[in-house]
Amino acid sequence: MCFCQHSLAKDSCVSSEFSLSGDYILGGLFPVHRGINNATSDFPLALECDSLPFSAAGYQKLQVMRFAIEEINNSTSILPGVSLGYEIFDHCSEVQNFPSVFEFLFKNSSAEILHYFKEYNHKVLAVLGPLESSQTLTIAPFFMMDLLPMVNYGSTSTSLSDKESFPSFLRTVPSNRSQVQLIIRILQKFEWNWIAFIGDTTDYSQDALQLFIDGIRNTSICLAYQEVPTTPSKYHITFRNINRLRINIIIVYTLKVYATALIKSAILNNIHEKVWIASDAWSLNKGLPSLEGLHTVGTIIGITERVVSLPGFSEFVHKSQAESKYLECKNRKLQEDVRATCNQDCYSCSYVNASKIMYQDPSYNFAIYTGVYVVAKALHAILQCDTNGCNKTERIFPFKLLKEIKKSDFKLLNLVVKFDKNGDPPSRYNIVSWNLDSSPPYEYVGSYDTEPTVSFSINETLIHWYTNGTIPVSRCSEDCQMGSVRRSFEIYKCCFHCEVCPKDTYINHSADPYSCIPCKKNEWSDPGSTSCKERVVVYIRVTDPLSILLLLSVSFMLFLAAAITILFARNYNTPVVRSAGGKMCFLMLGCLSGSGLSVFFSFGVPNEIKCVLRSSFFPIFYTVCLSCLAVRSFQIVCVFKMAAKLPRAYECWVKYNGQWLFIAVASTVQLIFCALSSARPLNDTVTFKDQITMNCDAVGVIPPSITLFFAGFLGILCFIFSYMGTDLPRNYNEAKSIAFSVLLFYISWIAYFTSYFIHTSRHLSVIDAFSVLTSSYGILVSYFFPKSYIILFKPEKNTQAYFQSCIQDYTQKISRM
Repeated sequence: MCFCQHSLAKDSCVSSEFSLSGDYILGGLFPVHRGINNATSDFPLALECDSLPFSAAGYQKLQVMRFAIEEINNSTSILPGVSLGYEIFDHCSEVQNFPSVFEFLFKNSSAEILHYFKEYNHKVLAVLGPLESSQTLTIAPFFMMDLLPMVNYGSTSTSLSDKESFPSFLRTVPSNRSQVQLIIRILQKFEWNWIAFIGDTTDYSQDALQLFIDGIRNTSICLAYQEVPTTPSKYHITFRNINRLRINIIIVYTLKVYATALIKSAILNNIHEKVWIASDAWSLNKGLPSLEGLHTVGTIIGITERVVSLPGFSEFVHKSQAESKYLECKNRKLQEDVRATCNQDCYSCSYVNASKIMYQDPSYNFAIYTGVYVVAKALHAILQCDTNGCNKTERIFPFKLLKEIKKSDFKLLNLVVKFDKNGDPPSRYNIVSWNLDSSPPYEYVGSYDTEPTVSFSINETLIHWYTNGTIPVSRCSEDCQMGSVRRSFEIYKCCFHCEVCPKDTYINHSADPYSCIPCKKNEWSDPGSTSCKERVVVYIRVTDPLSILLLLSVSFMLFLAAAITILFARNYNTPVVRSAGGKMCFLMLGCLSGSGLSVFFSFGVPNEIKCVLRSSFFPIFYTVCLSCLAVRSFQIVCVFKMAAKLPRAYECWVKYNGQWLFIAVASTVQLIFCALSSARPLNDTVTFKDQITMNCDAVGVIPPSITLFFAGFLGILCFIFSYMGTDLPRNYNEAKSIAFSVLLFYISWIAYFTSYFIHTSRHLSVIDAFSVLTSSYGILVSYFFPKSYIILFKPEKNTQAYFQSCIQDYTQKISRM
């Protein structure tokens, strides 16, 4: 590839538009001509951009650079006494514009190989452009080796933020990352989660697609469909798939030329009632609003760079287009029929009306304007400029200029100009809504800024919805009712059916709509809850009325037991006390007092000691009482009935203190049972959904009911021996009293177990205490009260003679039988 001689000769007419001499030269790459696909060739051929369709939008960008440089050259404060020049090339291809790159790098069209790169004397100090990411990625490596600053005004691919690969690349437009984040915010704002993404094969589009996929990964948004149509003829397939999936939101992240073809195809295919989200490349497309039938496709919402009016630019364009020199030069060129290959010619430019240039999309104007000023401000710093002028003797190397550009931090037209560590500027976006009934057909409805802080706002009432004011819906599945969880049934998380969360769980729709979260142990919830409630801690308090009544009853029983003990002690040698068991009476009274004491451990907050004493005191002490009753009734039967029939057995019983041996064995067995069925505190959160019932629970190898069953077995023995002695003398007949006390024991504990199996509650402790008291009072009242009554009120029956007479009557009765 070679440059035409016409370019190297520096024709005066070319310099008027594409070149300007100066102390320092800036390079510019603008798409004055462009085509979708450049023709291929079988042999090396320099591309002639002028043979491609003319782009008024690209020509406008060129004029912005010229305007900024002229403004700086006319300023007395930025670079006083220093002139900026430019060398601009028409950049119309991704892969065939290398001649312009070489022209920037090599002074006098030759490259001198030096040992130190910093000694290279480039033709330009910095380069503005090119527009598209793919174009930039192709040529950027040529500038990176020498750290020649590339201040870009339109390439947004995030791969250019990699400073290891592109150390001297900076840009005055935000990267795709910021724009994609804004699009996701818009989707979340309107609760759209069933989305289609249509792109193209350029780096601009592919980079945004990957960013979008990464950005929605932890959101409720689903990318239901993505497509990169290779040709417009395939668009009808794309739209058919979108309609089949019932997608109403379409993100179109493509260059303007592809977006135009796509929207035209949507009109031809009768695509209706969609929301189109336009990327900044075509959001202010001036040609599309005039298309017939555009109003039928739905609502178009666009993302655009903050459009800043450049004071004096309109006058500059009108003045530039009115100059006759360029037009005369052009006529001369036509006559000579000289075709230039250096891409610094524009035969169509002179025919463009200034109004048409000003009518083009102004999205990139401020970015180009800023790029020129960034370089000028950096030069100002290096040349140590002040009101008296600049130090022109200072040699400028590109890497020094790059260092100063990175430090940029100033205001331009009231907006902050600066770069982050990746060479990216602050994000400044406007959100527009297309309204074909207004002029211009774009209305600003929101904004997004990252400087000084991140701020996002959008006014949905200003958007021209195709639904006549209501926000359209785009979901795979309708939202679940409050308290219901999503259960996915397809590969997309947005497609689901709803299930009500079970009890003791809740759902936090904002945090995770796909999981029912278990409540804490001290909380509860009904099915379908969105929060948990605190459980009420329940236990028997000492101050409760029932507790007070039971404690008074225990105290009274202890008082009666003590009184009877004293009474029996004072009348120990009387026949009544002797016939009641003598020393055994005091053991029984002591054990009755011990079993009653277990009631005191039934109240208050349960702990280890309370649970152990509560579960052990009554079974052990009451077992001793029952074993005493069984032994006492058995002894009477032995004396009157078995002594004569089984004299040797009776002798052994008396010789080896059979009664005390039996009591000891029964007590030991019960003690073992109690040890194997020990209890511990239990917080019951199962029985009642809204309560934590504090109680005691068995943790041993056998259930605690075994201790009661063993006591019941002793009660049966008491029944048997009492029945055998029903015909004994009245003074020795304990059948009624023992039967009554054992019967009370059975009734009270049957009532307890019935309550336990039917209605478990905190009052089980009360029922347990009541059963203990009933059982203890049964023995105290039925066995000891009658004997105390005789001692106190019937002393004539408490004599040896009276008892002897009763025995004689029984003997005579037996002999008659």
